[in-house]
Amino acid sequence: MLRLFRPGQAGMLPSWCFRSKPWFAQTPLPVKKMAKKNADHAALQERVKELTCLYNLTQLAGRSGTSLEDFLQGAVETLPPAWQHPERTAGRIVFDGQFYVTRNFEEGGPSQSAPIQVNGKTRGRVEVVYLEPMPPAHEGPFLREERNLIDAVARQIALIIERRQAEQERYRLQGQLRHADRLATIGQLAAGVAHELNEPLGNILGFAQLAEKHPDLPPEVRRDLGKIVATCLHARQIINSLLLFSRQMPPQKAKLNLNAVVEDAMALLEQRCKRSGIAIVRKLAADLPEIVADASQLRQVLVDLAVNAIHAMPEGGMLEVTTQAGDGRVVLAVQDNGVGMSEEVLKKIFVPFFTTKDVNEGTGLGLPVVHGIVTSHGGRIRVQSTPGQGARFEIELPLDVDGAADGENVDGSSSSEGLDSGRR
Repeated sequence: MLRLFRPGQAGMLPSWCFRSKPWFAQTPLPVKKMAKKNADHAALQERVKELTCLYNLTQLAGRSGTSLEDFLQGAVETLPPAWQHPERTAGRIVFDGQFYVTRNFEEGGPSQSAPIQVNGKTRGRVEVVYLEPMPPAHEGPFLREERNLIDAVARQIALIIERRQAEQERYRLQGQLRHADRLATIGQLAAGVAHELNEPLGNILGFAQLAEKHPDLPPEVRRDLGKIVATCLHARQIINSLLLFSRQMPPQKAKLNLNAVVEDAMALLEQRCKRSGIAIVRKLAADLPEIVADASQLRQVLVDLAVNAIHAMPEGGMLEVTTQAGDGRVVLAVQDNGVGMSEEVLKKIFVPFFTTKDVNEGTGLGLPVVHGIVTSHGGRIRVQSTPGQGARFEIELPLDVDGAADGENVDGSSSSEGLDSGRR
């Protein structure tokens, strides 16, 4: 016999058995919650990847001794893992014309990029490429957060490069300061030594020249006295160079045309250059304004630079002298196509008594004296050299000597490294 039960009656089935829909059709709310939870988890994973990318960039920048090239290569490797589909993502960083790419990089797929702006100037870009088509998102197949990330990566790279450049500039200025301090100390020492030597040297020279006038001197004695006089004159020239280097001999300044000084100095060396197979090329500005300077000292500057150039071209070559004007200054450049100088030599060329010449061929005072003369005129000197390709000395002198800053910096740079082929 069939027995009927009412809901809620004792001993009956539970009330959910009498609902109009089965239990599996009455759970839409838990499914939505689960989907939202999964989406939140996926979004959180993406944010973790983005933060990891920026953190890795900071870690790369903090490694001591890492070159800029190694940093940029390391930076590009951090890009694919931070994007939504890392296994199908490639990256590229372009900076100053150099390319840094991941191993799987290919052009042609969907891409996004951001410029690298260093000190307000665009010098490259960061690129991310998908290697195959992807579902559409905010920016093509890329998420809105990925656009924010690539912009942040480009800014971070630019800031790291700016910090590196500022640090390099700080080291350069510190080196110049130490160099200037060393030159000042050596200058004081040189001036003291020169003054102490001048008096006894003058006595030796005077007595030797007086003895030469004796009518009954044997030829051997006269020859020996001539050697003493010649040696004393050479020593006096070195002392005068020391005094010039230490600025103990003030320049006698007057208005002059630099082109005339160039012609005078080159006239002294023309025959020597011809014998050595060296062609002198003059590129002198016709409208060069007058400057206030010591003609004899500038002539010495030119002769010292030209003699250095001649020594650098033992097989012959070309010596080019250029003058030009601009921005309240005149510029004198002396360039050769000789053996050039290495970066290591360039760091020392203005250090007194440093020379790469053989014994008895150089005193190591030529370029320090040039430096002293130029700075005493309120100018500055720049040097560029490449081993095997020659050297260029560029001197800037102010038109208004009273308004010029005395003792401006000296900048030496080399475009490549090589064997110690420099000369002084």
